[in-house]
Amino acid sequence: MKLKIYQIDAFSSKIFGGNPAAVIQLAQWLPDDKLQNIATENNLSETAFIVPLFGNIDYHLRWFTPSYEVRLCGHATLATAHTLWQHLGFQKDIVTFDTLSGILKVVRNENDYTLDFPTDTLEKRDDQLDIIHNILKIKPIEIFRGRDDFMAILSAQQEIESLQPDFALLKTLGSRGLIATAKGDGVDFVSRCFFPEAGIEEDPVTGSAHTTMTPYWAEKLGKTTLSAQQLSARKGDLTCVLKGNRVDISGAAVTYMIGNIYL
Repeated sequence: MKLKIYQIDAFSSKIFGGNPAAVIQLAQWLPDDKLQNIATENNLSETAFIVPLFGNIDYHLRWFTPSYEVRLCGHATLATAHTLWQHLGFQKDIVTFDTLSGILKVVRNENDYTLDFPTDTLEKRDDQLDIIHNILKIKPIEIFRGRDDFMAILSAQQEIESLQPDFALLKTLGSRGLIATAKGDGVDFVSRCFFPEAGIEEDPVTGSAHTTMTPYWAEKLGKTTLSAQQLSARKGDLTCVLKGNRVDISGAAVTYMIGNIYL
């Protein structure tokens, strides 16, 4: 069996920026262990698989890290939409996906794409201040827990830039990962995201984490449209708009590589 694979740099307008994701379209689902083996072999933070559907929903979409399947992934959804429009002949201006996080939509704009994602729910968890202080080696102002991740609020962008987490200790936190965020110097907020439990020490750009950060910063800054930057080595730029229980997350994407997988 030969499968076409697309590698896309998401949340970037140029290659070697943003977050790379692999995208593979299937005629029908392969066994889960084969999907996981492909994602592990790709060794990217996410591999997205799609199968065409019929009716009002266009595709079934699933995401796998090198270690396991996840419930929500922003950059790989963006990469999938880019692949559909740029390489697979998709004609509609909105693509609709059925996922583990419900129905997700992506809109094609003139220069980028907009993800329509569910807003995360936040629970204040200052009982975790001490352990997260030890993980980050910087004391957070506040700690919150979302559906999948902890979020640490730091006091300045410089603190985010200087982080060198204790990844062994982070693995004991009992969550998918840890988001560290602060008010930005040139944008509304900045972040870095760490997921060693998923086989990703630091994720270059994490769309799903912005469903957690956006409601916090929207309330804190008193605005619903926010500019964001993830301060990994590759960096990523996003625009986030809070719409009640949904968040619009916009960014560009660019194709890096097209190839074949032989199974």
